[in-house]
Amino acid sequence: MVQLTSTSDEGRNWEAAKTLVRTAAAGGARLIVTPENTNFLGPHQDKVRRAQPLDGETCTRFRELARECEVFLLLGSFNERSEEAGRCYNTSVLFSSAGERLAVYRKMHLFDIDLSEALSFRESATIKPGDTPVVADTELGRIGLSICYDLRFPELYRELSKQGAELLCVPSAFTWTTGKAHWELLLRARAVENQCYVLAAAQCGRHDDQGLRQSWGHSAIIDPWGEVLAMAAEDPGSVVAAIDLERLAEVRRAMPVAEHRRL
Repeated sequence: MVQLTSTSDEGRNWEAAKTLVRTAAAGGARLIVTPENTNFLGPHQDKVRRAQPLDGETCTRFRELARECEVFLLLGSFNERSEEAGRCYNTSVLFSSAGERLAVYRKMHLFDIDLSEALSFRESATIKPGDTPVVADTELGRIGLSICYDLRFPELYRELSKQGAELLCVPSAFTWTTGKAHWELLLRARAVENQCYVLAAAQCGRHDDQGLRQSWGHSAIIDPWGEVLAMAAEDPGSVVAAIDLERLAEVRRAMPVAEHRRL
């Protein structure tokens, strides 16, 4: 899991992400995940104005990086151009180790909140929601895609697990306030109830969007029993852990939750 402090400086964001991905790949990582808003986390109108298509510069860079490093690489999210003026998609893209685009997921649940005067935000003002759950079948396992605020909606993850997901990716930019209260709790819950690994790459630190918002960090890898295998602190960097699908199968055999479901 790659942890970044992205800003409106897209060139700097790319260099930071590229360095950490290359380091993780050199250390033996086979699947690398970057956070939500990897390429741009700045003023929201600029995010829409700078939005790119799936074959634009950002995706091209990450596709070539996946091929160079020979890793499966999830671009946690970028601002994908939509057909609607004034709004773009918040989109995850999974690339294979050969640089093939394996899956595209557009964030379904948008972060519209009013917790306090200091923490009020409407993601829907600039983001158009997606409407389709996505699971990618890879040689590393079946990967279910989601983004940040999706984490609060267990029905999405239930659908991903019904579609065969074994790894649940949650690239995020949780705020300091909500992250401190709920981040680890929700990640472990999604892992336990779906008996999946949860892979959560996060933004950290202060960004130059409106209000100079601060992200919580604490990128994490959780196993199907809810154990935290690795967790970062509050600074840019990365964490790594081994994924053992035999362990996942063992947990599901011992407690076949999916078979016990009645609703």
